[in-house]
Amino acid sequence: MSELTTVARPYAKAAFDFAVEHNAIAKWQEMLAFAAQVSANETVHELSTGAMAADKLADLYIKVCGDSLDEHGQNLVKVLAENKRLTVLPEISALFDLLKADYEKEVEVNVTSAAALTEAQQTELSSSLEKRLARKVKLICNVDPALVAGLVIKAGDTVIDGSVKSKLNRLADALQA
Repeated sequence: MSELTTVARPYAKAAFDFAVEHNAIAKWQEMLAFAAQVSANETVHELSTGAMAADKLADLYIKVCGDSLDEHGQNLVKVLAENKRLTVLPEISALFDLLKADYEKEVEVNVTSAAALTEAQQTELSSSLEKRLARKVKLICNVDPALVAGLVIKAGDTVIDGSVKSKLNRLADALQA
């Protein structure tokens, strides 16, 4: 996975820079998401990894994508085909989404709680996290009764575990030591 990220990063960065320059971030995000879905198709994936000539593969890919790709999106597909990189389109799309979120100062935060959070709790939690992370927060709430009580908050590499289950596990470890 990290190898794919390394290969995809320059393409995602170039596409994002181009999209910002031409004020077309949403359009590029749609194009890349669609192209990534096409790339993930089993038949298309087999053709992408086969011995088909790059120009024929690019033409086929562009025909499959149809109107979902504009001229610049088609150029990206041609470059990827020439460099035998069409298989990394899903990773390019994912990295593009991360660049967009960073550009817009937005972060997805996964919140797992023992019981469903009310709207008021979600609003309060969201505003607290926005202050702490200095970004616009998009909450994704999940329920896991095994937590007993409390929350587990994950935002990128940051994890805040305030669940009773975790505290009980730490207490058990301390008593056994």
